[in-house]
Amino acid sequence: MRLTQVIGGITAALLVSGVPAARVPKRQDAPPETLTPVPPLVPTETLAPPETLTPVLPTESLAPPETLTPVPPVETPEPPVSSTEDPLPPPPISSETPEPPPASNPPTPPVTSAPAPPPAPVETCTAHLLVDDFSQWETGENLLEGATSDDLTMNSTSTEGGILTFTPNNIDVSYIYEQFHCVDTVAFGYDSLSFNIKGPEAASVSIELQTVSDCAAAEYESFYYTVDGLSGSLQTINIQLDSWTGANLNGVVGVLWYGFSAGLTGTDNEWQLDNVQFLCVDVPAPEDPAPPETTSVPTDPEPTDPVPTSQPAPPVTTVTATITVTLPGGDVSTATTRRPVWPTATLRPYPPYYPPYPPWWGIWPDTTVGAAAQATPTPPALSEPERQVAARQQNSAAAECNSLLIDDWVSQSRLTFLYYNALLKSSSDDGTMKSIVVKDNRVTFTPLDTDSYFYTQVGCIDATAYGGVSLRISAPAGTTFDVQLSSTKGACGGEATTDVTLTTKQLGWTFNGKEQLYSIPFSKYKGVDWTKFEMVFITNLKKAVTFGPMALYCGETVAEYVPPAVVEPTSPTETVPAPVGKATNLVIDQFSNADENALNQWHGADEGMTLTFKRNTMTLQTNDSDLMWVTQVAETCRDLTEFDDSYLHIAYTGSNLFTIALQQHNEKCNNDIYPYPETWDSLEASRYSTKTDIYIPLNHFNVDRTRSIGFAFKGFYSTTATVFSKIEIVNKVPSGFIIPEKLPSGQFVFACKRPNSFAFAIDDGDPVFAQQVMKTIEDANITVTFFTVGAPLRDPTTNLSAIYNEMASKGHQIALHSYTHPPLEGLPDDASIDWEYSNDIEAVKETFNGLTPKYFRPPFGTEGARMRQRLAALIDEPYIVQWSVDVEDWLWAESDTPEKQLDAFKRDVAAGGNIVVMHYLYNSTVSYLKEFIEIAKATGKQLMRVDQCMMDPNAPPLPGEEA
Repeated sequence: MRLTQVIGGITAALLVSGVPAARVPKRQDAPPETLTPVPPLVPTETLAPPETLTPVLPTESLAPPETLTPVPPVETPEPPVSSTEDPLPPPPISSETPEPPPASNPPTPPVTSAPAPPPAPVETCTAHLLVDDFSQWETGENLLEGATSDDLTMNSTSTEGGILTFTPNNIDVSYIYEQFHCVDTVAFGYDSLSFNIKGPEAASVSIELQTVSDCAAAEYESFYYTVDGLSGSLQTINIQLDSWTGANLNGVVGVLWYGFSAGLTGTDNEWQLDNVQFLCVDVPAPEDPAPPETTSVPTDPEPTDPVPTSQPAPPVTTVTATITVTLPGGDVSTATTRRPVWPTATLRPYPPYYPPYPPWWGIWPDTTVGAAAQATPTPPALSEPERQVAARQQNSAAAECNSLLIDDWVSQSRLTFLYYNALLKSSSDDGTMKSIVVKDNRVTFTPLDTDSYFYTQVGCIDATAYGGVSLRISAPAGTTFDVQLSSTKGACGGEATTDVTLTTKQLGWTFNGKEQLYSIPFSKYKGVDWTKFEMVFITNLKKAVTFGPMALYCGETVAEYVPPAVVEPTSPTETVPAPVGKATNLVIDQFSNADENALNQWHGADEGMTLTFKRNTMTLQTNDSDLMWVTQVAETCRDLTEFDDSYLHIAYTGSNLFTIALQQHNEKCNNDIYPYPETWDSLEASRYSTKTDIYIPLNHFNVDRTRSIGFAFKGFYSTTATVFSKIEIVNKVPSGFIIPEKLPSGQFVFACKRPNSFAFAIDDGDPVFAQQVMKTIEDANITVTFFTVGAPLRDPTTNLSAIYNEMASKGHQIALHSYTHPPLEGLPDDASIDWEYSNDIEAVKETFNGLTPKYFRPPFGTEGARMRQRLAALIDEPYIVQWSVDVEDWLWAESDTPEKQLDAFKRDVAAGGNIVVMHYLYNSTVSYLKEFIEIAKATGKQLMRVDQCMMDPNAPPLPGEEA
C-alpha cells in the first residue's frame, strides 16, 4: 500500500482553465545517503526582503469554540489488536537529540570558481577566529571569504547599528548560515563556537554544525545542538565543539542557525546575531556584550555552559498553538492546543547551498544527530488550521487540553484539489475512490472496490493529552470498514510508521442509515506512540459512508466539533421604479429552431451542455458552471441603446440558479481580432425573477451596448433543468413586479486598456522553476503579474511565501487567485464564495505585510454574477482578469509536441491578444518563456504588469514616467 504524502498539493489542474484536476506527484523516498556535497564558496547574490514585512502573531490566546458537546463513552469489550509494526513505547525524554531520518540527496550546485582561501594558521591559535561580524552582510560574504545568507527565508533583515537584526518568517522555514574553507579546530586549538544572540525571552534556537571527514572531502555531515531559555537581551553563547557528538572537529566547514521559536509572550519576534567566532582554548572567552545605548542595562546573569549530555534533561516545557478557522459566513472557529514539546530534533530547512525552494512533495529531513543544550529540544512544526494565526509559546508548565479540529469538510477543492485537511496537512484517497463529495460540512466516500482508502495526516503531533478522535458517521445497516491509526517510528519526518488497525466491529460500531456520533478511542490502539501521532487511515470500505467533522477530543469524555451555522451574506434590498420604455418590443428567441433564433442569428451551447428543443421550448441542463449558451443579436455588433429604458424578458420554468450576461464586441467589431467578445456584464437571474418570468433592465448591463453581440446563459450552479420558451426585449413589466438594485460587479477584462501595451499574467506553478522564471524575466528587463492561491501561501513546506516576496521585491505585481482554487460560480451559496475570498485576502495580507490586491483571476476562468458581486462586496472596484493569449500549457506542455505552446502563443498574439495566461509548472513552458517574451517584444508593444496595462492610477509608474 502506498500513500501519497502531498505537501502543498498544488497540481497542474490548479493552473489550467477548464481542465480536470491532475494527480499530484508522489513523494519521493529519501535515498540512504547521509552525506551532503560541500558547496562552492562563492556567495549567492540575493535580494533582502522588504524590512517592513512582519509575521502575523496573535496578541492573546483565543478561546476554543463553545461547541463541544460531551457524549458518554460507549462501553465495549476490548478486542485483540493487530499491528503492522512492533509496538514502540514513548521515547524517554533525554538531553540528547534523537537521530533524525536520512536526508534526501540534494541537487549538486553549479560549479563556480571559488575565491582563494585566506592564509591558514601555521601554529596553535593565539586569538579567537572571527567568522563573521556581519559588516559585509549585504555582499553575502563573511570575514573568512565564505558565503553567508538567509536565502530570503526571513521576513526582514538589517545590519543597522553594526549587528544583524532579523525577524523570522516561520520556525520551520527561516535560517541563517555561514560557510567557509575547512577549519581543523583540533590542530589549531579552537575548542568552542561563540556568538552573540538576542531572542525573545525563553525562546530557543538550534545550531547545525557541518563537518567533513577530512579537508579534501567533497561531502559534509550535519550535527545539531539546541539552546533554550534565552534571556530576551543580547547575550553571549559559548558552546563546546565536542557538544556536537560525532562531528569531526578536524574539518568544520559551516554553521547554520534555525528553529527560531517564539518566547513567553508569542508577540516578540525580533532576533539579533553578531560576532560568530571559534574560541581559542588559551584565550579568555568573551563575556556578554554591552547593551546598546538606547536600551536599558540587561539584568541577565552570566550565561552558563551548556548542560553536558550526561546530565538529566530539565523539565519538559509546553508549546501552545492558538488556531483560528474562518468559516462560511464570516464565523470564526478557534481552538487552542497545548502539549509537551517533542523529545526529537527539529526538522530544518534545506541547506542554503543548493536551490532553496523544494519541490511540492519535498520535505526538510535531517542527516545526523548531535547533543541537546540547556533545556529541551526544539519541537517540530505544529499543525495549524488554515495557518491564519500561528503562535508558538513555551510555558514552564503544562496547560489544559483543548480539542483539535482535523477536518470540518468545509471545502471540496481544499480536500480533493489541493489535498489538504483543516490542518493544512496531506489528506487524500490517492485516486482510489469512485467519488468524494463534500457538502454541508460532511464528506461522502463512495469506494470503487475494497482497495479504496482514505487517509488524513495530523503531522506527527504529541496526542498524549487526547482520548481519541470523534466524528459523526452515516452509513447503511451492515456497513463495515477498518480504521487504522499510525504513529511515526523514529524521529518525526521519517517514512516508517507503527500502524494499528481495528475493524468497526472491534470498535463496537453499528450503523442504521442515520447519522450518529462515534469515537475512535486511543485506549484501544495498543502500540501506537501517541507522542508522534501521524495519521488516521480508513480502508476496506464496501459501501458509501458519510463522515461529519473529525476532531481530537481531550481526556476520556467524547466531545464532537460542531461547525458554526452558515450565515448567508445579506444583499441590498433596495428596489427601483420600473418605468415604461418608449422602444417597441424585440423578439430575440422563441426556440422554434435548434440552430437559429427569431432574428435569424446563431444560437448554441458549449460542448457538454444538454439541450432539448421541443414545441417552441428549449430545455437546458448542465453540471458545469463554466459552460454557456448564447443567442446572438447580430453577427458582429448591434446598437441596443435604443432599448436602454426597456427590459430583457425571459419566460422560463425550472431552475433560476444561473447567470445572464450581455456580451460586448471589440472596438473594431471584428470577430477575427482578440479578444472576442471584449467583455460582458453578468447578472444573477434569481434576483430578477418570479417562478416563470425574468425581467432585467437593459441599462443594468454595464457594457458598451452600442457594440452588443448577444445574451449568454452561464454559471449554472444547480443540476435542475431550466425550460426556456421566449427571450425578448419589452418596454414595460407587469404591474407589481419589483426591480432590484443593480449590484457592483467589478471590471471584467480580457485585454489591456493602455495603447500599445502587453502583460504577462502568470498563475501559480512549481517552486522548482521559480528561480529560472525570475532570471528569464530579469534578463528581459520586464515586470509581470503573478496570481497566487492563498492556502499554499500558509503552508510553510511550499516556501511560496518566500518565493512571492522575492518576486514582489523585484517590482512584480501580486494578485489573487482564490484560496483553494474551486470554480467559484459553481459553489452552492454566497457563503462558500465568501469563504474563498475572505481566506485568500487574509492569507495575502499575512504574507505581504497587509497587501490587499484589487486584481483577481478566476480559477479555470469560471465567471458568473455571484462570484463577481461577492468580490465587489469585499474589495472596492476589483478587476476580474481573464486573458486573450493562452499558451495552452495545460494541453501541450507534457505532450509529444510541447512546441505547440509556441504556436498557440504566436496565434493569439497575431490576433491582437495582449494579456497572457501561463503557468510555471512545466519545464517546457518555462523553457519557452524567453521566446514568448521575444515574440511579444517583436510586436513593438511595451511589456508591463497588468495593473499598468489597465492604466490603474494606483499602479507604479512605467520607466520614464513621473511618479
